[in-house]
Amino acid sequence: MYESEVWLVEWLEDVGVTAPRGFRAASTHAGIKKRKLDVGLIVADAPCSTAAVYTTSVVQAGCIHVTKAHLKNNVAQAVIVNSGNANACTPHAQRDALRMCQLTALALKIQPEEVAVASTGVIGVPLPIGKIEKAIPKLVSTLEMGLDADTDVATSIMTTDLIQKQVACQIQLAGKEVLIAGIAKGSGMIHPNMATMLSFITTDAAISPDLLQQALKEVTEPTFNSISVDGDTSTNDMNLIMASGQAGNKLIDKENDDYERFKTALQAVCLALAKKIATDGEGATKLMTCVVTGCQTEAEAKALSMSVNASSLVKTAMTGADANWGRILCAMGYAGVEFDPAAVEVMFQSKAGEITVCQDGVGVRFDETKATRILSEKEVTIAIQIKTPDATATWTTYGCNLTNEYVRINGEYRS
Repeated sequence: MYESEVWLVEWLEDVGVTAPRGFRAASTHAGIKKRKLDVGLIVADAPCSTAAVYTTSVVQAGCIHVTKAHLKNNVAQAVIVNSGNANACTPHAQRDALRMCQLTALALKIQPEEVAVASTGVIGVPLPIGKIEKAIPKLVSTLEMGLDADTDVATSIMTTDLIQKQVACQIQLAGKEVLIAGIAKGSGMIHPNMATMLSFITTDAAISPDLLQQALKEVTEPTFNSISVDGDTSTNDMNLIMASGQAGNKLIDKENDDYERFKTALQAVCLALAKKIATDGEGATKLMTCVVTGCQTEAEAKALSMSVNASSLVKTAMTGADANWGRILCAMGYAGVEFDPAAVEVMFQSKAGEITVCQDGVGVRFDETKATRILSEKEVTIAIQIKTPDATATWTTYGCNLTNEYVRINGEYRS
């Protein structure tokens, strides 16, 4: 996001994916999980411009294959999602994903190709499609707008998440109020590409399908593709946006000022959701931000920043509030980027202050007590500057610390 354009975005409280004009939502407990909401549905009043980006894993869930096929024309009217079961690596994964679309379309009186589908949960267990089939009529009959519907659908996609993840904002496009809202889930198996998560975004902006796809792809890179919890990428990752066009703005069909404003707001929404995912990493107690500056290209800066944020040794040092900056240089060293170690400066920052721990690639004397105080905060930034002449590229990634609780959660995932 361009910092000079942050003012364009006005954040909204107590609203979610049904706040943009033309959307309703519903959720229910189908019985995939023992007690919690486990199926959600978001429906537009009419077919929408729709875009999506997906996991780049070779092993992909049935929902990925089906949704890719249905969105070839970048148009959809509904998305149905279940949690508790990934519908991946089973004999009938694609068949069951398609069946979810067919049942939803039948209940909504639309075409199956107008339905996107997503799943999240345990891999390798057959999807209880019969339970979902029984739940769909209730879902459709309870579609509504408002905070209750927003909150429930955000809850229905959670697995090991401890917090709901939903945000909403509004911007002005040529005097018209345009809303963008999103929900996401993700706590473990978080790492690009595409990060391991599900995200569903709604907007009432009028924008062409091609430009919507372009905008979503561009903003995913510095947001959902710039977070890491544990270095594992899943089979089900999906980030999907539907645009109803009901805001009344002039159709965005070329890369003009309105397109840039819309993309800035979309990136702000994706970044807010991405940071919520990183903060809610399984067992995590700290949000780790790593900023790298002074590279020749953004790709190099990202590779270095992500290597630091994904390092288990850096993550555990953050848990112990240990200013072990050597682990940071080690992580940079195996990132696959050529740089001069003697030009590196490392600083730790938080609301408790900042402290330089490395200059010109070697350690400097610093106050260990102050460093511990800085690293004991819930949000810590690792600021890395590479003093390379005429190199100005920078990148920021987001992650979390690694604790014993992460091992417990994943050791008992199927229990």
